[in-house]
Amino acid sequence: MNPLKKLASQTAIYGLPTIVGRLLNYLLTPLYTYNFSPGEYGVNTTAYSYVSFLLVFLTYGMETTLFRFSQTETDKAKVYTTSLISLFFTSILFIFICTLFSGNLAEIAKFTGHPEYVVWFAIIIGTDAFAAIPFAKLREQGKAKRFAKIKAINIAVNIGLNLFFILFCKHIHDSPSSSLKPFIDSIYNPKIGIGYIFISNLIASLITLVMLSPEIFRVQYVFDSILWKLMMKYSLPLLIAGLAGMVNETLDRILLSHMLPEKVAMIQTGIYGACYKISIIMTIFVQTFRFAAEPFFFNHSKEKDSKKTYSVVMNYFVIVCSLIFLGTMMNMEWIQYFVGEKYRSGLAVVPILLLANMFLGVFFNQSIWYKLTGQTHYGAFLTIFGAIITIVLNIYWIPRIGYMGSAWATLICYASMMIASYFLGNKHYPVNYELKRILGYIGLSVTLYFISTFIQTNSTTIKLIIDNLLLVCFIAVVWKMDGKKLIPERINEN
Repeated sequence: MNPLKKLASQTAIYGLPTIVGRLLNYLLTPLYTYNFSPGEYGVNTTAYSYVSFLLVFLTYGMETTLFRFSQTETDKAKVYTTSLISLFFTSILFIFICTLFSGNLAEIAKFTGHPEYVVWFAIIIGTDAFAAIPFAKLREQGKAKRFAKIKAINIAVNIGLNLFFILFCKHIHDSPSSSLKPFIDSIYNPKIGIGYIFISNLIASLITLVMLSPEIFRVQYVFDSILWKLMMKYSLPLLIAGLAGMVNETLDRILLSHMLPEKVAMIQTGIYGACYKISIIMTIFVQTFRFAAEPFFFNHSKEKDSKKTYSVVMNYFVIVCSLIFLGTMMNMEWIQYFVGEKYRSGLAVVPILLLANMFLGVFFNQSIWYKLTGQTHYGAFLTIFGAIITIVLNIYWIPRIGYMGSAWATLICYASMMIASYFLGNKHYPVNYELKRILGYIGLSVTLYFISTFIQTNSTTIKLIIDNLLLVCFIAVVWKMDGKKLIPERINEN
């Protein structure tokens, strides 16, 4: 199969449950923002910021390491079981420590009076970290359908339980005449409130682990300490890069909850977190692309025209990201209603965050140069460079302009990492990216957005029509510039 078509098909398969799940989670945003106050939602936002950071810490780069060593080692099974055993023991240790010090950790995380949140999230994080290796093995083996099936069930359980607890149980509890009230009252406590989001996630994570049991138990376990040391040497720079990456991605919400005045900290964090959700489509595409692209890039690294393939992939990636940016902003007139009215004061962060995540996606595309050459320390350096920018700008801007400072810090961080990675990649693993075309598409999409902001009308319908005509103009320019080139050429044949 044409490698680009294979990449596109695997992106679709890997991404389908994630896309559908993220979109359904996106549809849960109004459920949360219309049922919980910004302060309550701020707790949810802060909690999942910690989760993202700690999940990277507990997987410590072993997913990418598994791909790398599966290519270089003759005994792939030993690579898999060595990494699986390593993740198992670190996950168990993490859960034990968090449970033991749950009260103290709850105070530090601003979950005052809720040490149970710490225990729940410790189990979620430990379980998901351990499950990352079986999932990586499925990706390495190209078992995209099984990967997608398990992910889809996880998402369905999580969303279903959210709807059950927050809508159904609450409705029955508030209906004295319902025959189901005695049963619901035995399993539902309205005081838990936002905690039902966490409980739903916990149950879904445990069910996922059960579904992965064939990948966990149907193997002959071998732990090679020498191999493990080599794997850790490769993965530790990735861990540092991953932690710095989470600083870039989530630290802003944590800092908002700590640096703003106590009366408004969680409220502002909740508003920012809800509006951040609106930029989720860009994040979805970047994430699903990464699921398929990383093993794809490794598998095609020895092909004759591999660098040409990487260049073409980048073109398509930027085109899709530019369409996502414009499609979201040109339809903001109705998309804004996905968050409650109390949250819409933060909508100004959406275009900034969309562009930021586009630049992050470009950086991920470029990052293949240091992974293929084994120079993963550069990944750590680049991400630490971005983390320094994130920390400095957030600390400076949050007390002055609140969450708008966090949004601009995110954009500047990812843009700086993207630019730095490009110049370093040119030195160590040059790929002839079509810069004029890439910058042209990004520039055109941003220009059309700014034109839209100057068009004022009292009619929402007319505004939507005009804005989407501008979107059509972008599509027309892309087609005229590339035309049938958008249909991937047969660069390679497998």
